[in-house]
Parts: sequence; C-alpha cells; structure tokens
Amino acid sequence: MKTHPETSNNGVVSTATASQTAPAHPVVNRPNVTTVGFIVFLASDLMFFAALFAMYFTIRSVVPELWESQTEVLDIPYALGNTIILVSSSFTCQLGVFAAERFRPRRTGSLFNLAKWGMVEWFYLTFLLGAVFVSGQVMEYATLVSEGIAIDSNGYGSVFYLTTGFHGIHVTIGLVCFLLVIGRAYGAKKFGHHEATFAICVSYYWHFVDVVWVGLFGVIYLLQ
Repeated sequence: MKTHPETSNNGVVSTATASQTAPAHPVVNRPNVTTVGFIVFLASDLMFFAALFAMYFTIRSVVPELWESQTEVLDIPYALGNTIILVSSSFTCQLGVFAAERFRPRRTGSLFNLAKWGMVEWFYLTFLLGAVFVSGQVMEYATLVSEGIAIDSNGYGSVFYLTTGFHGIHVTIGLVCFLLVIGRAYGAKKFGHHEATFAICVSYYWHFVDVVWVGLFGVIYLLQ
C-alpha cells in the first residue's frame, strides 16, 4: 500500500491512498493421498475376487453335474437372512462415517437417541452385525460338512469354500479395522481430519466387501 502526494487547485498538498489488489490465483483441490492409495488397493483386491469368480464358472462348466446334486443342500433362506444382516451393516457403517465427517466421535445424548450417536456407537453396531454374519457363515459350514460337502470332497466343495471362505476372511479383517478405528477415536486427544480419513477408508473397504458378497450370493445361491 503506497501514498502519493497530490496537489489540488488551491495549492494544498493532499495524499491519496492507492491500493493494489493482487491477482486471484485458482485454488487447486488435490485428492487425499491416503484415500486414493486405499482405492487403488481395493481395485487390486477386486481383481483377486474376479479370479475366484472365474475359477467358479470354469469348474462349473467342466463338471455341471456336481451343481445339479450339490446345490440342493444349500439353505437359501438362511443365506438370504445372513446377507440382509451384512448389507444392513453397510448402512450403519455409513452413518458412522457421517458422524466422523462432523467430527463427532462419540454420542452427545442418550444411548437410545440414535440421532445423537457418534461414530463409535455406529461402528460398534456395524461390528456386531459383521460378527453375526461371520458366525452365521461358520454355522453354515458346519451344516454343509455334516451333509457331506467339504473343501476336499469334490470340485464344487472346493470352489464353494474358497470363494465364500476368502470373503469371510475379508469380513474378519474389516471387523479388526473397526476396532482399530474405535481405539484410535478413544486414544486421540482431539478427533480430527486424520481420524476421520481413517474411518472413511475403512468404510470403503466394508462397502466393497458387502458388494462382493451380494455378487457371491447371487452366483452361488441363486444361479444354481
């Protein structure tokens, strides 16, 4: 900011202030590096499940008679109920993400007032639903083994347990991640951007796992 002397008509010297405005620079919004890296990881994991689907359809095309006899043992209503539980957990997970984006790690009201829940409460509920799903899958395995369908019984048993089993491992990893997010929320002196980003990345993983299971359910239980 500079002042320049000016002379008026009556000879009196006055000063005028001239301000210079710096040219506005465009704002560059770069994507979060952590989020981008996590999405790349999910893309590579998608290729892994694509290989499992390819294996399933390949073996089915080679020995279709196994599918005609083995799929009769599957309890579709039971698997559907377990699927609904897992899909429901995606909604509770996303509600937890909304709370994390508002930097509200824990509830601000009564436990029975869902509108006041924070990220921790919604993630606890998501963890519970995911644990019920895994437990239901283990019980289904026990029933199928008792019916004579094991991982080493035939081609159908091998692809069934490999596809659903690897998915179950992914769900278990997701449950551990939820515990890490919750623990970080309790341990942080101030819940901020880094904690919220961690929660968002875990939610991406969980939604991915849920979508993969919907595909597996449709292929294994419905396309018999």
